Amino acid sequence: MNDPITLLLIGIGVVIASILWLRLHAFLALALAALVVGFLTPKAHLLRHGMDSTGFRPDGNASAQGDVVAFLIPQKKKSSIREGMHLVAKRMDATATEALLVGELEVKRIFKDGKRRIAEAEVLRLEPGYALRKTDVLLTEAADLASAANAKKSAGTLVAAGFGLTCAKVGIIIAMAAIIGTCLLESGAADRIVRSALHLCGEKRSPYALSASSFVLGIPVFFDTVFYLMIPLAKALASRTGRNYLLYVLAIIAGGSMTHSLVPPTPGPLLVAGELGVDVGQMIIGGLTVGIFGMIGGFIYAHWANKRWPMEVRAGSDVTTEDLKAMAARSDDELPNLWLSLAPILLPVILIAGHSIMKQVIGSEPTVDQKEWLSLTSVLGDKNLALTLGAGLSLWLLAKSGLKKGKELTAAVRKSLGSAGSIILITGMGGAFGGILQQTGIGSEVSAWVEESGMGLTGLLLVAFFVTVVIRIAQGSATVAMITAVGIVGGMVDPGGSYWIGYVALAIGCGAKPFPWMNDSGFWVVGRLAGFTEGETLKTFSCIISLLGIVGIIVTILLANLWPNFIF
Repeated sequence: MNDPITLLLIGIGVVIASILWLRLHAFLALALAALVVGFLTPKAHLLRHGMDSTGFRPDGNASAQGDVVAFLIPQKKKSSIREGMHLVAKRMDATATEALLVGELEVKRIFKDGKRRIAEAEVLRLEPGYALRKTDVLLTEAADLASAANAKKSAGTLVAAGFGLTCAKVGIIIAMAAIIGTCLLESGAADRIVRSALHLCGEKRSPYALSASSFVLGIPVFFDTVFYLMIPLAKALASRTGRNYLLYVLAIIAGGSMTHSLVPPTPGPLLVAGELGVDVGQMIIGGLTVGIFGMIGGFIYAHWANKRWPMEVRAGSDVTTEDLKAMAARSDDELPNLWLSLAPILLPVILIAGHSIMKQVIGSEPTVDQKEWLSLTSVLGDKNLALTLGAGLSLWLLAKSGLKKGKELTAAVRKSLGSAGSIILITGMGGAFGGILQQTGIGSEVSAWVEESGMGLTGLLLVAFFVTVVIRIAQGSATVAMITAVGIVGGMVDPGGSYWIGYVALAIGCGAKPFPWMNDSGFWVVGRLAGFTEGETLKTFSCIISLLGIVGIIVTILLANLWPNFIF
């Protein structure tokens, strides 16, 4: 089976059928899809992907010995090539089953052109009757061997390798973020953040406080958990004022949902950033920027919907838990102060984003003193260490609160790691499935279509957005949609291109918003806790979530066209 589109449709079909009809866990559904696509993918596709992922593309043709061609060196490949190195040029046409040798070259010069690293290579010899084309691949000896070895790997080996690589990228971060989220809830720190925002804004502007609080809490805490925490406050406010219940509920959704899909360390954006090679600090800054605009758009809809469908406070289901009501009933004296409450969230964000900003400010030629600062920030700004420091601080905060001691503290950590384990498994297998999809060559197929359409970067962003939307609507999970979409779109991205790759990651995140319906767990969580009927949930929750994604992709496209490199 040679057609990448057919392989893609089979893979997506297996995921959707497994989740919706067989009712399999998302981990098993993704594993089954990855193995099926892996077994069906021809060895020639594996060889072609190995060459594309390790080699370089010349920017021009060459027809004689002594001709010189230039090629771009992506950031992640810069350590694999140096001056004086010999390269082989190989060609693999669409119908070929093995690579053909075109000629040999030698790297003569490596230099920088702005932020781009360029190499020039001289043709040493060409095979009789052959000329070097722009579509050929230049490979080092190591890359040539690696691509050949990739073609011999079994489906099981490829899936296991993809799973391991993904877990290495995101496993520690997800676990530490889960600890932070649990400790914020258990210690009362999350409650303190919300109460402080409400006190600062006052009752009249309380919807803004609810949105802002949800936006901040949505960075380390999953959306469902944020909604569990915030809905009792929305009900209390609506009971006190006698109005604006729907406005309060939608304000929470507008804030908490955007960071869930755009800002690491939540699993979806974290994995997408890792797969595309986007710096996590840059992803945080970009996600917060687009997220704020999306939240504002959602807030406008919330005001309109509140006037269109005024609602009284609903009782909701029993799932609003007595524990959260007890948290809301605590006096202010029992809660930690605001800055301590914010510290576990802000510390990792500041460390990770701070290192990214430092690199941009200092530039590519730092002084001796600046190198020392960069060395320090690179250690502290490492995403794994930064989240670990945040988790340690949140554990100290929980212990200091006196609410959990000894075995209770251990049990709280065990609970958070239990939930994180499931997310790590799903995310890891999603990365494996995405890796298998890339092996089919689907990225090159879609990329060629975008180039032929002449839509450029805007076309790429729209493709990333709509691919994610289709998968999201089909199977329900925003996270599964993101990790599947990045496997499809990842091969289209030019690592050394003239735009910030983070825009593609943001487009995927925005595409994970529209259109949540009955196959989405969040649909039922919001509907049951808020006391909405299915019809009311569709016209409120589903519509505002979809609007967040639409506003987000519009802002992303505008930023990409106005500032292709963003602030980087």
